[in-house]
Amino acid sequence: MIWDIPTVIEYISAFTPLAPGDVIATGTPGGVGDKRIPPLYMNAGDKVEVTIGTIGTLTNRIIDEA
Repeated sequence: MIWDIPTVIEYISAFTPLAPGDVIATGTPGGVGDKRIPPLYMNAGDKVEVTIGTIGTLTNRIIDEA
């Protein structure tokens, strides 16, 4: 990561309140997008899911820009 966690929290809390339990998703893991051979990008219709233990799963579908 370019910035450490305290710096990220300070930056975000300057424009939005943070509460216990909030999730801050940062960075991109290696092996995605430009780093793949050939490159691989998200397309309309793709689904992104984030699962956190017993909390649940957040699901978003990629759509074309309007």
